Amino acid sequence: MPRFAANLTMLYPDRPFLDRFACAARDGFTAVEFFFPYAYPAAELAARLCDHGLQLVFFNATPRTDPAERGIACLPGRGHEFRDGFLRALDYAEALGCARLHVMPGRMPADADRRRLHATYVENLAWACGLAAHGRRTVLIEPINPRDVPDFFLTRQDQAHAIVQEVGSPCLKVQMDLYHCQIVEGDLAAKLREHLPTGRVGHLQIAGVPDRHEPDSGEVNFAYLFDVIDSLGYDGWIGCEYHPRQGDAPGGTSAGLGWLHRSRRPTYPDPGPVRG
Repeated sequence: MPRFAANLTMLYPDRPFLDRFACAARDGFTAVEFFFPYAYPAAELAARLCDHGLQLVFFNATPRTDPAERGIACLPGRGHEFRDGFLRALDYAEALGCARLHVMPGRMPADADRRRLHATYVENLAWACGLAAHGRRTVLIEPINPRDVPDFFLTRQDQAHAIVQEVGSPCLKVQMDLYHCQIVEGDLAAKLREHLPTGRVGHLQIAGVPDRHEPDSGEVNFAYLFDVIDSLGYDGWIGCEYHPRQGDAPGGTSAGLGWLHRSRRPTYPDPGPVRG
C-alpha cells in the first residue's frame, strides 16, 4: 500500500500554516511535505512535527526571493546565492529530520544559451550532492510542465534521469510528479514501469489532471496507478500536492479525502463461487 504525505502548502488552505500539522495528523497522515520552511524558526516547525507524530519528507532547498522565480540552480551568475541558500536548507533539514531537498533549476531567460544553463545546473547539483552525502540526504530534481510554469528548464522525465546519470551521485534522484508527467508526456503506467526499477526515483507526487484537484478527479485512474506502484516495489513516499476541490472552505480538504480512505482498504482475491 502506498505511503502518502500531506503537502501542507496546498492542503488545508482554510487553516493557518502552523495549524495544518494537526489537521494532517487528525486525518491519518503520518508524513508531510511543504514548499518552503524559511518563514518560520526551525525549532517551531520541529515542535509541530514532534507534537503530532509527523515525519517531514521533503521541502524546497532554495528560498524564493522573487515570486516569479522557480529556482536559480541553472542560472549563471547566481552561484553564490544558490550555495548560501542550500547551506541554509541543510541547517533546516538537520533540525527537522528531513532527508530530501528539492533543488529547482529555474526558468530559462530569453535568448539564454541552454548548454550554459545545463552546465551550471549540473555543476550546482554536483556541489549540493557532495554536501548532502555527509548527512545522508537526497537531492531531488523535478520536471515541471511548461503550461503551469512557462520556460521552466526541466520538463521531461528522460531529461531528469539523464542529468542524474551525468552528475553520477547516489545522492541525486528524480522527484516524479505524476500530474506534471501526465500533462507533458502521458503514458504514466509505462513511465512508472520504466523509471521506478532504476532506483533513480526518490519521491512521487500526485494530483488530478487537468485541474490539480484530488486524485479521484480528472483523466487519470490513480487507483490503478497505485497498484502499479505497489507491484514495482516502490517503498518511498507519495506527496499529495493538489488544490482541494472545495478550496478554502472550512473542512474542505478533509471532506475530499475519500480517495485516501479507499486506497487504505485491504483488497482480497475473489474466492469464486461458494460450493455446497
